[in-house]
Amino acid sequence: MPLREWLAPITLVTVLAALLGTMYLGYTADPEKHLHDFPIALVNQDVGDTLGDTPTNIGDQITTALGENIPADKIDLRTVGLNEAQRQLQNGEVYGAIVIPGDFTKRVAILGTASVVPGEIEQPIISVLTNPRAGTLAAQIMQTIADQAMAEVNSTVGAQLTDQVHTAVGDTPLSGAAQLQLTTPIDVIVTAYHPLPEGTGQGLAAFFYTLVLLIVGFSGAMMINSLVDASLGFIPAEYGPWHKPTPPAPISRWRTLLIKWGIAAISAPIASAVFLGIGAALNMSIEQPLLLFLYGTLAIAAIAITGLSVMAAFGTAGLMINLIVFVVLGIPSSSGTIPLEATPRWIADMATFEPMHQIYLAVRAILFFDGHLEAGLSQGLWMTFAGLAIGLVLGAVATHTYDLRGLHRLGIEHRRQPVPAD
Repeated sequence: MPLREWLAPITLVTVLAALLGTMYLGYTADPEKHLHDFPIALVNQDVGDTLGDTPTNIGDQITTALGENIPADKIDLRTVGLNEAQRQLQNGEVYGAIVIPGDFTKRVAILGTASVVPGEIEQPIISVLTNPRAGTLAAQIMQTIADQAMAEVNSTVGAQLTDQVHTAVGDTPLSGAAQLQLTTPIDVIVTAYHPLPEGTGQGLAAFFYTLVLLIVGFSGAMMINSLVDASLGFIPAEYGPWHKPTPPAPISRWRTLLIKWGIAAISAPIASAVFLGIGAALNMSIEQPLLLFLYGTLAIAAIAITGLSVMAAFGTAGLMINLIVFVVLGIPSSSGTIPLEATPRWIADMATFEPMHQIYLAVRAILFFDGHLEAGLSQGLWMTFAGLAIGLVLGAVATHTYDLRGLHRLGIEHRRQPVPAD
């Protein structure tokens, strides 16, 4: 066996190892370091009040301070109204929201007065809403960002309020409780917006459902390709130490691909139904079973048909191409485990065309966002159809070109036999 025949597989394995290491370790190493364009909504409903005989709106001051101090290259801070913030939360467009209520300044003023004059008070509140349906890790990152920002806000407002109270009371000493209350005047309440139901694996169910759709489509394409080629005599059918040689069938590449496509199309709804049934048996939360079944069928068929077309066009090299496109590059850029905004930008850029990300958006929308088109189902659908169209065109063009040039898949003893015209 020539040396180059040894070097080829060793080189391929080495390249694959380097690619896997770069992709998988690169996007998990330090998500917060890679943070960019992380979308957060900021809602300021504060109507203002009189503080120290001066009309004041602390909500506006906090909004301005957050806009100036939060790094714009890391956080996409969107100052919007409450209705728009709720819409973006419902569609997974933001990972959380900071809400300043309408009576915020009024409560701060009452708190300052209560430090001197006895009476009942209500502590100023800022609400931080996380969005676990958009991603579990994204919700955790949102809470971390909010904790840091709100600590700074609490410190700033506390210092301002303390100065005003000391100005008002002069040399009169304040109680320890009053001083402590003035130091951290704001009660930051963190809650989940539209919490995840049980049976969602803490939000990972959408990722793993996407993964099984991808694997069955990708692996199914390889199995269909090998089994059909073996039955038609293009490769030996091997069973352990035995193999069954079959004379190559006089069939064109195009007709062979049609057979493989047909098997993939028949297998897709069966596999999708199996996944749905297993999910239901395991008490997985599935609120839109019919929609999930239909989209699962489309996704499996699109992956399998495109994978078969790649192998028809590139032969054995198509296996490596499929592996890289669907799996190696797909999982890190899917956003199923780590949000794209917490991955290196070059990984996030791949999500614009990587199949797994499009499938994940659709599956997540179906499972967690009531199948809303705006929550990613629309993008997932048309991108899946686009991928299917690319696969169909690639397979048809490649096989017809090979057939027209007489590049038939026949054994040597059958080269002179005519191939039926399609």
